[in-house]
This record gives sequence, structure tokens and C-alpha cells, in this order.
Amino acid sequence: MAVKILWYLTAPDGPVPWEADGRWNTGFEHLQQLASTIDKLGFYGALLATGQDEVHTLTASMLATTKRMKFVAAVHPGLIAPAKLAQIAQTIDRFSGGRLIYNVINGNDSVLPSLGFHIKHDERYQFSYEYWDAFSKVYAGDSSGYDGKYIKIAPKPSPLVTPNRGQLSQHLPSIPLWGAGTSAPGVEQAAKLLDVYLSFADKPPALGEKFKRVGAEAEKHGRKLTFGTRLQIIVRETEEEAWEYAQYLVDRTSVQYAKDCIIRQLPPGETFETFKSDNPQVQKNIEAVRAGYLPKAKDYEIYPNVWTGPALHGFNIVAPLSGTTLVGSAKNVAARIKEFEANGTHAFILSGWPLIEEAHRVADLLFPLLDLDHGFEVPLLSPVRRSSYPLRGDRTGDAEVNQQEAA
Repeated sequence: MAVKILWYLTAPDGPVPWEADGRWNTGFEHLQQLASTIDKLGFYGALLATGQDEVHTLTASMLATTKRMKFVAAVHPGLIAPAKLAQIAQTIDRFSGGRLIYNVINGNDSVLPSLGFHIKHDERYQFSYEYWDAFSKVYAGDSSGYDGKYIKIAPKPSPLVTPNRGQLSQHLPSIPLWGAGTSAPGVEQAAKLLDVYLSFADKPPALGEKFKRVGAEAEKHGRKLTFGTRLQIIVRETEEEAWEYAQYLVDRTSVQYAKDCIIRQLPPGETFETFKSDNPQVQKNIEAVRAGYLPKAKDYEIYPNVWTGPALHGFNIVAPLSGTTLVGSAKNVAARIKEFEANGTHAFILSGWPLIEEAHRVADLLFPLLDLDHGFEVPLLSPVRRSSYPLRGDRTGDAEVNQQEAA
């Protein structure tokens, strides 16, 4: 199976956006330029995360500047009534030509109370399932109502003029649901509900084992899932260039950011001063942060080209999580993506900063080396690179590259 490559359509942006001096002041025009870039370069779509901007407003405002990219909009269940969400989704689906996807966000114990939800861990997955089940039924035109434990919708009176359901939702029978869930209740909900199961990245074999477990749960419900992951990326023509840039990011990152990220990953009851990892390299890195300095970039490599160095979504020194990054030459990064694919991963939501600049690098260097399943012809920025690797820096390929460029 070929892979889908997605990007980020979010703020903030900049070369080192997790640090104040590396973050840009961006606005609507910058996001328009970013969306246009994602669309024209041929990415399958982009993730619109919860946070600074409301995802439906952002999606709607980007439709006129894009033609084919999908918008993966992250939504917490309950913030919008499911029937109202269905109306919003139908409108965006109709006006965009079927380009809306929902990323189901179940939340956590620290975020949900700030949104006005005080639901216990296991219970929130039951609530989320009912919410999205009700949404899907209303979206599909079911007006019979919904009688759940948490979600109750009365039957809808028949309209004086019956709308043309085919016209309202001519592109998709439902909005595809992407999402995650690692705990037992989370996996059960995902198995019954999702179309694409997402996970933060890990070593390819470890991620593959997780996907097998979730897939087995889905089979119990007579369903088959597709799997995806989120990764940051630093791709260059050579390994040396990629790791030099990784070191640049480490050099621009504060020890305080590393400390804060470690604390966020600690198990309950542990502290920054007392935690001890079973992994000697992880423990060595933590000790360096305790001593007030950051180890070199290569010290965070946990698998060939898989890196837990600093990123906007975390400095995952303790264990791979949302900040996990692919680092390396296009040839090696492509090989790693193919290894992830061999272990069940078919959708990759990537990001690198600055977002526009790094999107160009990924499309230019990496796309020609992958079998892409985007539903349209992906443009080649540099056709010579499809048949001409290795590139400069790997001396064995210089003669062939020079001959083709001269031609």
C-alpha cells in the first residue's frame, strides 16, 4: 500500500518556534501562504490542531486558496452540539468538494477541565463514542434522533420542503474520523469508531506491534482500520547536512525547555530530581540536563534516523512522543518511512520549521522517492532526482548526477 504524506497548517511558526527568539509573528496571510504551498506541492492534506485558531473558521477561510488538499480538523467532542457540528461539516464538505476530515481529540485530565468538561478518564471515551456516533448519523441524514447515556437528540420534524440529501452531501457518505487512544478504553473506542488510527511515533517495529494490537480489537467489531503517525522531520540531501541542522536546533534550545519537557513526561509520583530511566542513554541525557547543559544532537537518536531532540511538540528525552523526528538524507528518510510502512503505517502527518521552507524540502527531496497515495498526480519539482540518487555528498553518485544535469 502506498503512503499519504500530510503537513501542518498551524501557528506558531519560525525556525525554532518553541523558543521565544525563534518564533515569528504570523497572521492570516501567512496561513494562506502556507495552505497554498501545501496544496500546490501535492501534500495529501494538513493537520489543523486545536489551540490558537478555531479549526472550522480556519478551514473555511482557506478553501478559496486551495483546490485538493484535505483539512484534518482536530475537534474535542462536546464543544459543539453534534447536530450543529454535522451542519458545519456538511457545509464545508459541500463547498470544499469533500475535503474535510475530523481528528477526534478525546483530551486528557489537564486539558478537559479547562474546556469545561469534568469527565473521568474511562467515561470520556464512552461520551466521545456517543458524540461521534450521533454526529455521523445526523450527518448522513438520519433524523430519527439519538438516545444515548450522554447524547440525546429528539427526532427532527419533517421540513416543509425536503432538502436534496445527495446535493448536501454529494462527496462523502460521512466525514472520515481519524484519532488515537492508547489506554484500554481508548483502544476500544478507536476500534469501534475510527477510520484511521493515529499514534505518536516510536521505533518502527514498536509502532507496528501497537498497530497490530489495535487492529485485532477492530476485527472483533468487524472493522478494519488504516494506521498513521505524527512525526517532525529534518530532511536534507546528505546525512551530514541533516544532522548539522539537528545540532543547530539543539544549540538554539534552552535547558529550561528540555527540563520542562522531561517533567511533562514523568510517571505519576516521580520528580525531575528523582526519576531514573532504565535506558542508560536516556539517563545520561537526563543527568546532563540536571547539570545544566544539553547533550549533542546524536545522543537523542533512538533508532536509525529516529530522533527525540527538540521540537515544537516536545523534547522527548524520556521516551518518544509527539516531538519524535525523522532526521537524515532523503534516501535514508525514505527508507525509514518505507520501514514504518512495512510495519503498518500508511499516513504520515509531518512538520518541520519553518513550515513553508521545510514543506518545499520534503516535496523536492522526499516525494520522488516514495509511492504516494494522494488521489491525484503529485508534481515533481526536480524530476532528475527521481532516478538519480545518491546526491552530492555521496561521491559514488556524483558522476551520474553531473551527467544527467549536463544533459
